[in-house]
Amino acid sequence: MRFLRPRPGERRELLNKFHGILKPDGSVLLDVYSLATFEQREEAATYEANQLDGFWSPNSYYGFLNTFKYEQEKVVSDRYTIIEPGRTKRIYNWLQYFAPEDLEREFEEAHLSVKAVDSDVAGTPYDRQSKEFAVIAGKV
Repeated sequence: MRFLRPRPGERRELLNKFHGILKPDGSVLLDVYSLATFEQREEAATYEANQLDGFWSPNSYYGFLNTFKYEQEKVVSDRYTIIEPGRTKRIYNWLQYFAPEDLEREFEEAHLSVKAVDSDVAGTPYDRQSKEFAVIAGKV
């Protein structure tokens, strides 16, 4: 999903773009990973032949996954190392986790207001233990 480390400045830029393109009565819907999910993540190192059922290559390979957890930033990095005959590649997947109140502050700084927070994009009522949650926001 994400291959570069997320930065608050980049999120601010994205939110400012939303503000610029939204019509006065328009909305933006985002689904994000929750802090409850972050708390469940653990640092780990795993190895598997044809990791993720061969997701990374149609050829036979060895896959190594190293998971790093950054408590202060609420970020997890999954580093995949894929070793095939004749080549090795690395994929970095950075995942940012949020609390609704943290996102609300970022939205306000971009002159957007949060209209709703739900447990998913289908509108299930918000539960702090949900793995993800959805935020609907519009122009202030």
